[in-house]
Amino acid sequence: MNPISGTQNKAGIPELIESTLDHEKFSYELLMTEHAGHASELAHEAMERGVDIVVAIGGDGTVNEVARAIVHSQTALGIIPCGSGNGLARHLMIPMNIKRAIGIINRDEIHELDYGLINGHPFFCTCGMGFDAFVSQKFAEAGKRGPITYVENVLREGLKYEPETYEIQDEQGLTRAKAFLISCANASQYGNNAYIAPQASMSDGLLDVIIMEPFDVIEAPQISIEMFNKTLDKNSKIKTFRCQKLHIHRKQAGVIHFDGDPVMTDADVDIELKPKGIRVVVNPDADKSQRKPNAFQSAASELFNEINIVRDDLTKQRRHVLALSKVLQRKLNR
Repeated sequence: MNPISGTQNKAGIPELIESTLDHEKFSYELLMTEHAGHASELAHEAMERGVDIVVAIGGDGTVNEVARAIVHSQTALGIIPCGSGNGLARHLMIPMNIKRAIGIINRDEIHELDYGLINGHPFFCTCGMGFDAFVSQKFAEAGKRGPITYVENVLREGLKYEPETYEIQDEQGLTRAKAFLISCANASQYGNNAYIAPQASMSDGLLDVIIMEPFDVIEAPQISIEMFNKTLDKNSKIKTFRCQKLHIHRKQAGVIHFDGDPVMTDADVDIELKPKGIRVVVNPDADKSQRKPNAFQSAASELFNEINIVRDDLTKQRRHVLALSKVLQRKLNR
């Protein structure tokens, strides 16, 4: 358990584990992480002892630390989500309620799922470069967690971020693109139900690559809302494709991120999918249930419709002003 991940108080979690875990099926040991990278050390030691499941109690950073230590082994990853975004847990439909998440562990259904590497760094949810890596860096520097901090950074930095030009090589050939961001998704979302790749699967052996082209300020609210209502892939500014391996060259070194953790790297970036490389405790009912939009998503959809109406009105008014300006200019020229 990471005692400082996310914004949630974890004082009651040990008691919940003791009262909820199926003791006829499992014995357990609860260990606290003490520094960055400690979860990886503890998970690796557990794997070497033949422990069946190592459960990450924390956010996507803790999940990544645990998972990367047990890839290609018989030890499975379990998740009790307590982070700021909980992207992997949400993709797998692990309940955000701790008691219910422990209930998923009790059901003990384990699948072999894919994971990825970006310049040698394992990722299980998403990785990328451009604006999302830039925001991840700002988020890490902010010194506090939670979606409000993330949104503050997005709003503060988004208007002044300069898109880069990338050379992108996959199995189909080489392309060149100017992009606001490039994201490679093994799972569907960043976290907090922000779906960067709504169609991504962790069991198809492919990465979903998302290239977001530069866009105007007036288009930003639409793109943001489409991310939350799972329709981003329909936006004309979004180009997507699937591949197993990807090489990206940019003009200079810069920041990338893996599962939200930023790191500086050189101008060349190599991304690769590792099929069925990690065993994960999953929600057995995830494929049987339809994801119902939560209150935020429903409100976002309504807001999206209102923004479209306002935008259409503004477009009409702008055309009207331009037409009047042309008429006035003609009269002045006479």
